[in-house]
Amino acid sequence: MHPEPQNEVSPKTIEQVYQPMNRRTFLKGTAASMVGLAGLTAALKPLLELEAGAVTLDDLLQKHYRELKPNDLKRIMATLAVKTEAEHGVRPTLRDLKPLDGVEFGYALNLTRCIGCRKCAHACLKENNQSRGDADDIEMAYIRVLELDKGAINLETSNVYYDPAKVPQKDKYYMPVQCQQCRQSPCTKVCPVQATWQEKDGVVVVDYNWCIGCRYCMAACPYDARRFNYQKPTIAKEAINPNQSYLSNRIRPKGVVEKCTFCLHRTRDGKYPACLEVCPTGARVFGNLRDPKSEINYILNNKRVYVLKEEVGTLPRFYYFFDK
Repeated sequence: MHPEPQNEVSPKTIEQVYQPMNRRTFLKGTAASMVGLAGLTAALKPLLELEAGAVTLDDLLQKHYRELKPNDLKRIMATLAVKTEAEHGVRPTLRDLKPLDGVEFGYALNLTRCIGCRKCAHACLKENNQSRGDADDIEMAYIRVLELDKGAINLETSNVYYDPAKVPQKDKYYMPVQCQQCRQSPCTKVCPVQATWQEKDGVVVVDYNWCIGCRYCMAACPYDARRFNYQKPTIAKEAINPNQSYLSNRIRPKGVVEKCTFCLHRTRDGKYPACLEVCPTGARVFGNLRDPKSEINYILNNKRVYVLKEEVGTLPRFYYFFDK
């Protein structure tokens, strides 16, 4: 008996099967064959918004950030500035800061010094124009500060809803957790439209005009470091930070996933992240991993350092350490 002959699959067919889905390929009528029901529902979202008048045809047909020419990006940012002023009453200064040559950002946090005050989380909310809510704003915060029993290492037993007015507790220690800017980032690998990627300075970013809100990246992140805008962002006029960047702290639209970017609108401009500047105990250290004389490299070479969930193999650029 001879096995029945197998039909050969041409290279063109393979490319079609594995071609990443985006708005343009959907409009060409191929999305239904490339994704399942969940992905198709997400792909329908921009068309439904177009019909409802929530987006324009120019918004729908906009190219991916990495495909935009400088003049196109400049025009888009000018449009976003006008839209922000119309909706929120503030005209932002919107920039597009590129990664710096010879720079790879790293962050280290001293768990001996952290007192769990959450000032870092609130500074992040303000700096990054995050939607404000009730209940201490922690639901949308990029930085979750966990309270754990001293000696405990199981994050599943941590408490994120502790009272920050009663810290530090003698029998507790505190661990702020945010985007780890992983070298092997699972979030970027699962995005069906490549709306999130890692830049050459190590920062994982999101093109919020390209994100379809499928939340696959949220499911893939082992650090719970991404936030989804279920509602139109609520932020008072006087609370808006007008110094904004396209890939970081501009006011995001409803229905996208957002995250910490190491305040790239500040750090690519030679400043520290907002969370570091407000820390009352000096628990945070930020710098260039490629500079052997940087403070971050001193920490890595001289302190007892570990990374969170090392076993998952994400290789974070965010480190934790102790004084002793």
